Amino acid sequence: MPGWKAAELEWGHGPRIFEMFLEPTCPFSNKAFGKIKELLSAAGEDKIIVKVRLQSQPWHLYSGVIVRAILAASTLDNGREAAWRVLEAVAAHREEFEFDKHCIGPNRTATPNDIIARIERYSGIKLTAAFDIPDLDKTVKVHCRYARQNGIHVSPTFMIDGLVQPDMSSGDAVSAWAGRLAGG
Repeated sequence: MPGWKAAELEWGHGPRIFEMFLEPTCPFSNKAFGKIKELLSAAGEDKIIVKVRLQSQPWHLYSGVIVRAILAASTLDNGREAAWRVLEAVAAHREEFEFDKHCIGPNRTATPNDIIARIERYSGIKLTAAFDIPDLDKTVKVHCRYARQNGIHVSPTFMIDGLVQPDMSSGDAVSAWAGRLAGG
């Protein structure tokens, strides 16, 4: 795919920046991801930007494949929306992308191609050709490097205006997040 570009995974257009470091198969990351639209509504899309940073984690054994698939979707037409649909699909069907107790279960016989096919089936996004982009790993590395540079190693982790918020949680109410973002 000559001339490809990965879309930024961000929504809203305000001055405050809320970054969410998420691993797509992590139940706590999925809980946080599920609050993005409500947060944009509560805080105001003209007041915040929500940026999703993908945080691949090795104990989620297909994490790297799924992160690459999300970023591959972001290179397609309407890339940001395509990536959103892939994130939604993985969140809605996370058991089909994760191992029981991080090590056992039916996914042990799945191949990366099986995982990609499941993502395509659930999201409706054809992303195999984009997954095969040789330099797509550079975009994966950008997400990884940015997290490490900010001292982030687990998901979900949250940053407001470039500062890690260790006391924020996926279990917080959206109103609490909106209040912190309004507090500027």
